[in-house]
Amino acid sequence: MAPRASLKAFELLVAEALDDLPAYVHERLENVAIVVEQRARPERLERMGYDASQDLLGLYEGINKLDRTSGYHLATPDRITLFWRPIIEEVGSGNREAIRREIRKTVIHEVAHHFGIDDAELERLGG
Repeated sequence: MAPRASLKAFELLVAEALDDLPAYVHERLENVAIVVEQRARPERLERMGYDASQDLLGLYEGINKLDRTSGYHLATPDRITLFWRPIIEEVGSGNREAIRREIRKTVIHEVAHHFGIDDAELERLGG
């Protein structure tokens, strides 16, 4: 899969990674949209407190399950975004299996944020 590879092919790998999640995770993924974009825009990164020059592989935006209150039912859906260009650039464009692994790793990382696991805890857990 080269950087010019179709967005559709990348989205299929994302769908595959999501399908591979255990049933108990699927049962608890509530009110979350999973989308693919080319790259995070600098203004979006700045708004969220990231360095605008950073190239994120994925991003969770929303209210994680641990922080939800009784008023959550009025909230817009949470959003998990995978950024396809940085993922392909991270692993090299010619290695479809490496791209598949990086997508899977990124999906798991962002889904963990949905469940309230922060980066420090993920690192402690080896992810």
